[in-house]
Amino acid sequence: MEGSSERNGNLVFAVNGERIELTSVDPSTTLLQYLRYHACFKSPKLGCGEGGCGACVVLVSRYDPKLNRVDDFSVSSCLTLLCSLNGCAITTSDGLGNTKDGFHPIHQRFAGFHASQCGFCTPGMCMSLFSALVNADKGNHQDSPQGFSNLTSFEAEKSIQGNLCRCTGYRPIADVCKSFASDVDIEDLGLNTFWQNGDTRETKVSKLPPYDPSKNLVTYPEFLEGESITRLDPTRYSWFSPVSIEELQSLLKFSVAENVGSVKIVVGNTGTGYYKETQRYDQYIDLRYIPELSILNRDRKGIEIGATVTISKLISFLNEGTKANLGSYGKMVSQKLAQHLEKVANPFVRNTASVGGNLVMAQKYGFPSDISTLFLGMDATVSILTIRGQEKLKWEELLSRPALDSRTVLLCVWIPFKRNGNFLQNFSKYLFVTYRAAPRPLGSALAYVNAAFLADVSPRRNGVVIHSLRLAFGAFGTRHAIRAKTAEKYLTGKILNIKILYEAIKFVKLDVVPEPGISYPEYRSSLAVSFLFKFFNPLTDVDSVFSSGLFEGIGETFVEEGSKSTNDDGDTSQGKIQTILSSAEQVVESSTEYYPVGEPMQKYGAAMQASGEAVYVDDIPSPPNCLHGAFIYSTKPLARVKSISLQLESNSLADRVIAIFTFKDIPSEGENIGVLSQFGPETLFAEDHVQYAGDRIALVIANSQRSADVAARKAIVEYDPENVGSPILTVEEAVENSSYLQGPVFLNTKPVGDFSKGMSEADHKILSAELRLPSEYYFYMEPQTSLAVPDEDNTMVVYASTQFPEYTHSLIARCLGVPEHNISVKTRRAGGGFGGKAIRSMPVSAACALAAYKLRRPVKIYVNRNTDMVITGGRHPLKVTYSVGFKSNGKITALHADILVNGGISEDITPIIASHIIAALKKYNWGAFSFDIKNCKTNLTSKSSMRALGDVQGSYIADAIMEHVASVLEMEVDSVISKNIHTYESLKLFYEDSAGESGEYTLPSIMDQVATSSRFVDRRKMIDEFNQKNTWKKRGISRLPIVHEVRQHATPAKVSILRDGSIVCEVGGVEIGQGLWTKVKQVIAYALGSIESSWSEELVEKVRIIEINTLRLVQTGFTAESTKSESSCEAARLCCNILVERLTPLKKKLQEQNGSVDWTTLIGQAEAQSINLQANEYFVPGSSSGQYLNYGAAVSEVEIDVLTGQHRILQSDIIYDCGQSLNPAIDLGQIEGAFVKGIGYFMLEEYLTNEDGLMVSNSTWTYHIPTIDTIPERLNIRVLNSGDHKNRILSSKASGEPPLLLAATVHCATRAAIKEARKQLKSWGKLDESDSEFYLDVPAIMPVVKTTCGLDYGEKYLETLISKRSA
Repeated sequence: MEGSSERNGNLVFAVNGERIELTSVDPSTTLLQYLRYHACFKSPKLGCGEGGCGACVVLVSRYDPKLNRVDDFSVSSCLTLLCSLNGCAITTSDGLGNTKDGFHPIHQRFAGFHASQCGFCTPGMCMSLFSALVNADKGNHQDSPQGFSNLTSFEAEKSIQGNLCRCTGYRPIADVCKSFASDVDIEDLGLNTFWQNGDTRETKVSKLPPYDPSKNLVTYPEFLEGESITRLDPTRYSWFSPVSIEELQSLLKFSVAENVGSVKIVVGNTGTGYYKETQRYDQYIDLRYIPELSILNRDRKGIEIGATVTISKLISFLNEGTKANLGSYGKMVSQKLAQHLEKVANPFVRNTASVGGNLVMAQKYGFPSDISTLFLGMDATVSILTIRGQEKLKWEELLSRPALDSRTVLLCVWIPFKRNGNFLQNFSKYLFVTYRAAPRPLGSALAYVNAAFLADVSPRRNGVVIHSLRLAFGAFGTRHAIRAKTAEKYLTGKILNIKILYEAIKFVKLDVVPEPGISYPEYRSSLAVSFLFKFFNPLTDVDSVFSSGLFEGIGETFVEEGSKSTNDDGDTSQGKIQTILSSAEQVVESSTEYYPVGEPMQKYGAAMQASGEAVYVDDIPSPPNCLHGAFIYSTKPLARVKSISLQLESNSLADRVIAIFTFKDIPSEGENIGVLSQFGPETLFAEDHVQYAGDRIALVIANSQRSADVAARKAIVEYDPENVGSPILTVEEAVENSSYLQGPVFLNTKPVGDFSKGMSEADHKILSAELRLPSEYYFYMEPQTSLAVPDEDNTMVVYASTQFPEYTHSLIARCLGVPEHNISVKTRRAGGGFGGKAIRSMPVSAACALAAYKLRRPVKIYVNRNTDMVITGGRHPLKVTYSVGFKSNGKITALHADILVNGGISEDITPIIASHIIAALKKYNWGAFSFDIKNCKTNLTSKSSMRALGDVQGSYIADAIMEHVASVLEMEVDSVISKNIHTYESLKLFYEDSAGESGEYTLPSIMDQVATSSRFVDRRKMIDEFNQKNTWKKRGISRLPIVHEVRQHATPAKVSILRDGSIVCEVGGVEIGQGLWTKVKQVIAYALGSIESSWSEELVEKVRIIEINTLRLVQTGFTAESTKSESSCEAARLCCNILVERLTPLKKKLQEQNGSVDWTTLIGQAEAQSINLQANEYFVPGSSSGQYLNYGAAVSEVEIDVLTGQHRILQSDIIYDCGQSLNPAIDLGQIEGAFVKGIGYFMLEEYLTNEDGLMVSNSTWTYHIPTIDTIPERLNIRVLNSGDHKNRILSSKASGEPPLLLAATVHCATRAAIKEARKQLKSWGKLDESDSEFYLDVPAIMPVVKTTCGLDYGEKYLETLISKRSA
């Protein structure tokens, strides 16, 4: 077989050990497209299509005949072209293990450490970790302890550095990774199902699912070894693999001579993650088989890097270079380059992204490349090949040339090494430093600015002289990296001192000027100054240069006394192992009162999610003749649509378009309706004119999802903006035009006290202060998805990823104009929701059903991530104007808040947001409290339900007011908060019946407990000391409470007992990762176990929860507000009570006859006696249980870098009251995940729109949700068991949304750190008294933090020194 494939030039590869041979394939097909849509491998998921999320990661194994070894590496299968894998083996997560063959220890540990919630990201996580394990365990590491890998804990954590998770908060995932590490302290690992408290270390190790590195899966089957040297037949694949530069040049000449239309040069194809392709090329030329292009050489003269060398291989090569005989300069350069490159992209992109490809993107398209800047700083030389021949030139010169054409190939790069003088004889020494400021410290984000500095310096008695200098800056908003030549010229020959440095900064500002249109131009310019300051400031003190050996460590962020224990990459405290995350404590208090309810059981199906076998909508095999749809949306906020045209060139990837649907194609008996909420509908497609940027105009239908997506992306919409008025984009414009959403503002609360009287009692007043809160995108890992399948008799089955099957069902029937019994909506699970799949998923299902109805063929819509981000909307932005009165001791006497809610174009769920905002705002005792809320209608996407709808905004507003009051009084914020915490009496006044009984009010106790457990008072003193000793790093700490009101909602359930005693349950709640199914299983086991308590544990395993089918279970309602798990549990319990009532007499009778009876016998007899073994119930919460309060508190400590705005969350401590938790492990995961999602909102996630209101931060590379390196380094959580709550469901309380509010502690701690930085400025005489008060924007991203500290912080420091020395 091997020989035949070599002769016939077929594409041969293996997937999970299975040999696959293809005689032809479209060369633009990616590995993910093949695995998911042409084969049957569903574990790699499509999350973004950009290489930015990790959901699609698989392992690729390639045999290297020259070295006689197999290279194993993780890749983004969404970017990897299938034809590039000839002779390779691919391993997916279900290839590691599965339900049939048994799970891999990785899968088992993900389940046991509670590290999978919605599960959509988990297979990719598993493969990233597996790749690291495979490589560590064949490397030359130290011998690891038995049962562990050669991975270090730090390496294990970094293995998932590029994988995104929106649910868990990463901490349990990190525990899974570290559980394999050779240096792990097993005692540091968190809550799991493997061992009990008190077990010895040896016992714990023995209870872990066993891992034997020597028995690792065979990733590369022997039958492929002969295929690895095979080249594809270019006549069938249009794929060429030249083996020499001469052959490559011949190909390029041939393509010109024969007028070949388009040529694509291929190595890793990762550039398509950033620059989306819409065309199919006539020729694909794979450069990887040309030996000269994969070269990696070094000697004392320099480093030669072939263009096809991957970034990962270059990093490994450079790390080896630190041990080679390269001289001091060579070792320094190797080390600095490797450290910097490890922060570029992510591991699974770096593994295939080539150095040459990165440079070409920088030269050709202006990609903000780090490598381009680094090579410019090192005076690199490059070789290029054109059809005329080879040329060697400086990289700097190539950057200045016009963009390379598709037939010019970069061949290699040469980095020259410099030679130091004799330092002991006062000769020169070269210093090389690189810098990078980016939203994520460890990568997976483009830099705001990057830099590379190379200086030849030598010390003199009166200072350090600069002999030569290269200052390269990139990514700051110009097309290419540049050198700051004016600054270089000024500094060259100078003896450095603070005045010279101060003047040099002025020249850098002249050189580094961002182009118009770039975000945060002033910040980027100030970063360039900060980098220069960090580089040269330590050299301005000649005594320090000699005494501290700064020449050896220059360029490190100068480390100060209080922060010597840490660096940017992890905890390196003396005596501790380097890790990203420190050990943390999770304390759960379980109860056995309702056993097995209350047990920290692992989430049902977690191992199956890890293996990738859990079925999401896009995993359902497409029926025969299935078509695919994609939306064309408006880029204008208000305009008439004159025409829509599809650009279907012959080489377009959208070459199989079947139809296009608009509002005109709605059936005559149907309605143009795409959203249905209790407050009104929203159109499916724009009619006469579009109303907002992102408005759905049409649906393109094609034979594949890719064709539909490309056709939609390339569609040209002609607009007529005349005679439609001006769009309203802000709440101010809405008020000016009296543009408000229809319907009443739903408030179940009223003002408290007399505001005027309260203000008259105040010693101080703040009048008409303003703050704003932004929007936020959901970023569920599974994009919006639906599959509609026409059935007999004009009926249709719709598979939807939705939190609201019931309304989706009704909506589709109304859109098509058919009775509701003709439609069946099925929802098994959703890959995350966070509110975004409640209302905003409906248009996807409606459009899908419409197309299927019209074409009488199945239709699937899988909304690509970029479109999803544009059309889906998100959290409600707010503008708040408040007036507050308060006493001199901090006690607040009155508050009035005017709140303008930007609801977007339609009502959606907006009318109820007011009650959520006000409920959360009332968490403090304001004395008197009044408010006015207006829901503004704007020409923006509709804002909708989102995790902690309104509550997160209301709670933050309350905290911000506390900070403002404290600032005016010059008091500690915590003291002001303590003055205004509710007593039970005031709580009852503000919350009325929701306050419950006095014994349920646990907040004061929680505040005390979290202060004690976090050592809040002691740490405040330590932070004060730190801030006094450190100039460039400042720390802050914050303690905040939450009071969160939730509401129960009516929910149905049906429980059926089958003949063999197994149990099937349907509930109204959708499993979206919150563990609803697991809790229901536990409750059913408890409820049915009341027949015989010894059966409870056995019964858990007998229960299966099945998908929602809206024709089988009606009135399911929506899954939201954190309470659907509780209400679904209660509905199931009520069903079980009916069954218990039916079965108990029979059980007693059988016991009397036989002495004992088991469950299976009981059910068999019940079946024989025709006892009804199915029960339906509809839980309707009573007046006393329908609404209640949740309590929690947190302390967070943050460190900021005043020169860059970078923040680190050093520690967060949370105590949260779950009542009697239904499952403490699941609730712990909900608390962690909510808190980290809140960190995203307050610190990272920037929802950017253009002047038309169109979202422009709509990709994984521009919208930054938290990653493992942006969460608290130490996250301690205690799930409080507050005892019996008679009005709660089995005494439980909600956990999914309330903890999100506690993330405000991170923002407030950041503000406290900034306050210290500004205090320092004031001590230098560089901050006016009028500027002492400030507001910190949300999110507090790096530009915001640095701007608030002062963009010219370094300059002001130098001015202060100059002034002192001149005095």
